[in-house]
Amino acid sequence: MFTFAPTEGQTTAQLHADLLEAATALTDGEPDGVANMANIAALIWQFLPDLNWAGFYRMVEGELVLGPFIGKPACIRIAVGQGVCGAAAASGETQLVPDVHAFPGHIACDAASRSELVVPVIRDDMVIAVIDLDSPSPSRFTQDDARGIEALAKAISARI
Repeated sequence: MFTFAPTEGQTTAQLHADLLEAATALTDGEPDGVANMANIAALIWQFLPDLNWAGFYRMVEGELVLGPFIGKPACIRIAVGQGVCGAAAASGETQLVPDVHAFPGHIACDAASRSELVVPVIRDDMVIAVIDLDSPSPSRFTQDDARGIEALAKAISARI
């Protein structure tokens, strides 16, 4: 049995360091990418407060396809270049969006979402997935969150 939990009063940087450590430990030696994505989505949900969606979209035959997540049902397929997830997949760059309603072409899977952080997962110079985090609070995500999820994406790229 695994027991991973954030410590009360941690800084954002400490929280992300502990999340990374937990994800690394939990996926160590596990070859199944779907199982690893499912556990990482659960860890993100457990460690990061004020989320209404956390999970993965996988790159499949040139489009993003829904992967393991926690939250309300979501859009199944997203074209590369469309919405926040598609922008991250197309550019290979993190998208930190304080107000999703101001993002051109935002895809609203959950009308309650107000801010979003999407980080591409890159392996062999190719985007293989994106980590998508949504929050009902405007400006929920910070540069520290972006750096933390980027470190997570890099660490798990060979495990998903």
